[in-house]
Amino acid sequence: MPDFTGKVGLIVGVANHRSLAWAIAQATASAGAQLVLTYQGRFEEHVSELAATLSPKALVLPCDVQSDEEIAAVFARIQADFGGLDFLVHGAAFASRDEITGGFVKTSREGFKQALDISAYSLIALTRGAQPLMAARGGGSVLTLTFLGSDRVFPNYNVMGVAKAALESSVRYLAADLGPENIRVNAISAGPVKTLAAAGIGGFSSILGVVREKAPLRRAIETSEVGDAAAFLLSHAGRGITGEVMMVDAGFHILGM
Repeated sequence: MPDFTGKVGLIVGVANHRSLAWAIAQATASAGAQLVLTYQGRFEEHVSELAATLSPKALVLPCDVQSDEEIAAVFARIQADFGGLDFLVHGAAFASRDEITGGFVKTSREGFKQALDISAYSLIALTRGAQPLMAARGGGSVLTLTFLGSDRVFPNYNVMGVAKAALESSVRYLAADLGPENIRVNAISAGPVKTLAAAGIGGFSSILGVVREKAPLRRAIETSEVGDAAAFLLSHAGRGITGEVMMVDAGFHILGM
C-alpha cells in the first residue's frame, strides 16, 4: 500500500461523497496524507462535512478555478501552513446542460470557452501554482481525471469530449515541461460512474448498461478503484510514470465493438 505519511496533497473537485476526487481523498488520507480540499460555491457544506471525516481533518478552502486570485490564495495558504506541496489532484470539469444536449455542431462560442476554461485550462493554472511548492519538496505529482469521450464519440458528451482531449494533451505538455524538476503529471481515464457530473449527461444509464454488458470484466468500475489507482500514481511507487493516461474502466477501451 502506498505510504503518504508526511505528505501534503491538494484535491480540487470534490462535490459530494460520490465524487471520484473524494475517492482519491479517502485513499490518500487513509495512507497518511494531510489534505487540503477546495470547494466552489454551493458545495462548501458538503465538502466541509466530508473533510471532517478524514484523519487528520482536511483543510477546506474556497477555489473557483476560473479565478486566478482564488487559485493564488489557495497556494499562499498551503505555503503558509505546510511549507510545500507533494501532490495535486485536479477533478474540476463543467459544461452547461445546453452544450451537452442536442448536436455538437450547435456548441456556442461562450459554452466552448467555458468548458475548456474550467475543464482543461484550470489544470495548467493549478499546476503553475503548485510548481514552486513542489519544487521546494524536491518534486511532486499532479493527477487529473478524464474520460474515453476525449477520443471516441459518446452521446450527449459533446464539448466535454473536446475539453477532455485538450486536458489529456495538456498532461503531456506539462509532463515534458516539469519533468526536469521531478514533477510528474498523469491522468486517469475512469469508466462511467454515477457521480454528480454523470447525472447531467442524458442517457447516462444506457452508457453504463453498455459498459456492464461489453467490458471485459463485465461490470462497471467502483470509485474506490479510481482512488487506489490514483494513490499508486501519486505515490513513490509511480515515480517512473509521467505523461500517461491510465485507463481504469474494466477494460472497455480495448474493444472495437
